[in-house]
Amino acid sequence: MEMLNRYDFPVILLDLGLPPDPDGTTEGFAMLNEVLTINPMSKVIVASGHEARESAITAISNGAYDFYQKPVDADEIGFIVERAFKLYDLEVENKLLQGKQQSTRLPGLVTASQKMEQICSIIERVAPTAVSVLLLGASGTGKELLARSLHELSDRKDQPFVAINCGAIPENLIESELFGFEKGAFTGAVKQVKGKIELAEGGTLFLDEIGDLPLPLQVKLLRFLQERVIERIGGRKEISVDVRVISATHQELESHITDGRFREDLFYRLSEIVVNIPDLKDREGDALLLAHNFLNKFAKEYEKRIKGFDKNASRAIASYDWPGNVRELENKVKRAIIMSDGHKISLNDLEIDYSDDHIETLNLKEIREKNDKEAIVKALSLSNGNISETARLLGISRPTFYGLVKQYNLSIDK
Repeated sequence: MEMLNRYDFPVILLDLGLPPDPDGTTEGFAMLNEVLTINPMSKVIVASGHEARESAITAISNGAYDFYQKPVDADEIGFIVERAFKLYDLEVENKLLQGKQQSTRLPGLVTASQKMEQICSIIERVAPTAVSVLLLGASGTGKELLARSLHELSDRKDQPFVAINCGAIPENLIESELFGFEKGAFTGAVKQVKGKIELAEGGTLFLDEIGDLPLPLQVKLLRFLQERVIERIGGRKEISVDVRVISATHQELESHITDGRFREDLFYRLSEIVVNIPDLKDREGDALLLAHNFLNKFAKEYEKRIKGFDKNASRAIASYDWPGNVRELENKVKRAIIMSDGHKISLNDLEIDYSDDHIETLNLKEIREKNDKEAIVKALSLSNGNISETARLLGISRPTFYGLVKQYNLSIDK
């Protein structure tokens, strides 16, 4: 314990049979709890020959990385230790990325992805202007978060931010939602009601899922964008409104224009600046980074003493495609926090459709071999099978080329 208070050990081998109870497990489990209290990131590999199955279950549920039944085999324990170091290094890297997120300039956005950092720069440059911005991205990628960032970084930040989902409101109601109505305009209109556009006066109007806006309303919205005046339903008075318009959709508006479902002139009014938001699977490292962020948030909210994800859960999060993007990831982690009884979230807790076939290798030897093979095949194709030309394209000699072909068991003829 004195050493543990002085150093952070990545991997610890712990025998449960510690004095003064060498034939039992009491001291060993007490030690395990103290170790993880001091350094939760340490990978503790517990060894015991005493009631091995029961000890293993207790050790893992108390936060141990792995369990090994004595007698110890040097090769096996070496393999377990090597895996533990790899996971520790991965988690340290993720922690560093979590620290990097603090430099993210947009409120609420957690990312370490270069693609998202580029989007942050675009949002920062565009926010102070009055241009209309169109956010394009799949559901769950954070379009509303970016829209709010545009508002918060503008000189309109102290004025209203009003959002309306054009696809969530019935077609016969959306006009009144947007433009408001006068008393007596239709049955049930017992008082004057301002629409979302008026309520956003001086601030920002966010039109989510703009691709679902009916064609007749597209004409009315276009007039507003051109002249900056509206008329309430049942009214005859033109009302000037000063708002900044941001819109978003997951749909291909260009194809809607071709099909006659979306007005081209409205598209150009809305898309003075277009921001394409990548899917979560295309944001390098963000899935695990966001997962840890959600874990910390929900563990605190639900008062759960959960320290992280186990190795299988971490690998699954990093490798899974996340078709529902950030929203799906958040929901999965939230559910896992609520349902989990252990100190770490397991793959079963996450309930994602995942298998080892989806794992992206991090082994440098395997990556190099894969890249070498692909380069050789491509060079052979470009040189039409000419060995000298292939070697030249690869930047190697003919003997080296033949050595690689033999090493990787490739067929030149094929």
